[in-house]
Amino acid sequence: MARYLKTGIDDSAAAAVDANVRATVETILDDIAARGDAAVRDLSIRFDKWDREDYRLSPSEIQACLDQLTKQDIHDIEFAQTQVRNFARFQRDSMKDVEVETLPGVILGHKHLPVNAAGCYVPGGKYPLLASAHMSVITAKVAGVPRVVTCAPPFMGKPAPAIVAAQALAGADEIWCLGGIQAVGAMAIGTQSMAPVDMLVGPGNAFVAEAKRQLFGRVGIDLFAGPTETLVIADEIGADGELCATDLLGQAEHGPDSPAILLTTSEALARDTMREIDRLLTILPTADIARRAWDVYGQVIVAEDDAEMVRIADAIASEHVQVMTRDPDYFLANMTNYGALFLGARTNVSYGDKVIGTNHTLPTKKAARYTGGLWVGKFIKTCTYQKVLTDEASTLVGEYCSRLCALEGFAGHGEQANIRVRRFGGRNIPYAGRAEAA
Repeated sequence: MARYLKTGIDDSAAAAVDANVRATVETILDDIAARGDAAVRDLSIRFDKWDREDYRLSPSEIQACLDQLTKQDIHDIEFAQTQVRNFARFQRDSMKDVEVETLPGVILGHKHLPVNAAGCYVPGGKYPLLASAHMSVITAKVAGVPRVVTCAPPFMGKPAPAIVAAQALAGADEIWCLGGIQAVGAMAIGTQSMAPVDMLVGPGNAFVAEAKRQLFGRVGIDLFAGPTETLVIADEIGADGELCATDLLGQAEHGPDSPAILLTTSEALARDTMREIDRLLTILPTADIARRAWDVYGQVIVAEDDAEMVRIADAIASEHVQVMTRDPDYFLANMTNYGALFLGARTNVSYGDKVIGTNHTLPTKKAARYTGGLWVGKFIKTCTYQKVLTDEASTLVGEYCSRLCALEGFAGHGEQANIRVRRFGGRNIPYAGRAEAA
């Protein structure tokens, strides 16, 4: 039976927060739909203190941002983008078009078609999170999306040079300096100055995630990527308190609503980790944010054995799962609900967030129960087609179709089959009648 040495915010308090977010987002999206650019400008001034005539960056502004970075900065961005692009290409190559003759004269197939326009949100109000540009823009371009629009908020009162450079180097077709609900709303709904997209992708805070949820249906979305979550699974063989504390706080610094959970079979390791967290919070430059996240959302759970840790971890369905145990592959073999696994002490969530090549846009709030993270397949529609090449094949399928339509009472559907049986099979089937027994 698992024991909780520390618990986070209760469900009722979290639900109250969510309700407030939903109401705020609904009002703002209605305003964008009604007033377009004027609403977007008002919202940008209100939330980001950012006003300009045109929020789309010009080629000269983009180049000016690139010029502010050092050669080493550019090299590091290009290295990370190469890793993301390489893995995305392997993923795209795994997706094959299909065409097969399932019956004599019957051809079925599918094609993988990219969406025509994707909107990529790059969070950057607190930190210039350029990595999100790699993850979304490059993945969309590898998938074959012709028009990729990016939005990122201003950072310290102006476009963040590193984010703009990452967007440009990744291949974005349009780069806008807009943040929050107004950015995703403008991309999905469209305004006088921005043509709407077909799909929204990218992580963000609770308001961005809720905006994507409310816009789903009007556009496609990648997944519900809200505040960062991390789960560290550890035992005394695979890790120590300092490693666990570092990996928990390294993700808690994302924001004050970012859950960080330790799950272990060792009470000694659990208590050592809590002591290390207290120590690190006295020296971590981002301690103000990380401390609020840990105090409100942090948890420490002590389980009986590895099997119970798997059950608890699958129930949590965390975005990031860092596994530092005597046998990390046990969790790879047995866990089913997670955004991404980081196996062994030599890797960590930050590698995945920034540079190693897997995508860091991952499911949160238990969405890992039914979806994985962003990948090239999210930008691709798998569309089927069929061809019937012979009279005999059309007659065979038509006779079955006619009888099945009659069972459902769909006379019009049945006649679509019957007319072909009459024309291509020479059978005398009355209009909208049941086909004779074969």
